[in-house]
Amino acid sequence: MRRLAGTLLLLCSLLLAGDPWTQKDLIQPKAVAADIRTPLLLHVGFPVLYRASHIPGSVYAGPGSRAEGIELLKKAVSGQPKDRLIVLYCGCCPWEKCPNMRPAFAALRDMGYTNVKAMVVPENLKADWTDKGYPIEKRASE
Repeated sequence: MRRLAGTLLLLCSLLLAGDPWTQKDLIQPKAVAADIRTPLLLHVGFPVLYRASHIPGSVYAGPGSRAEGIELLKKAVSGQPKDRLIVLYCGCCPWEKCPNMRPAFAALRDMGYTNVKAMVVPENLKADWTDKGYPIEKRASE
């Protein structure tokens, strides 16, 4: 129950505060697809979505909307330089309604990561990545 209350408090504070990123922190799918090897790509959505399909080379880092997801995110970046290019993506739903991106982005910034980008997925990963012909991996384990 405490974990749920903490997660709800985090989500409410993020919603009231607005987006944790600025325009320069956003990256478009086309730019990510052009160079998927350079950044640390982290999927911060739900596990079923990652298992169904994800960007090649990306790491499952847990749903950003849940306390256990933030813990997985912390493990995924453990040992990484604070200035490492990190690209977060979800794609579970339309961008403005995504419950995972804002808390995950804010958590990394709070941890001192300075080169974090949020990949803008206007509709969902299928429409904004897969259907555009960008590389995808299907049916993977976490």
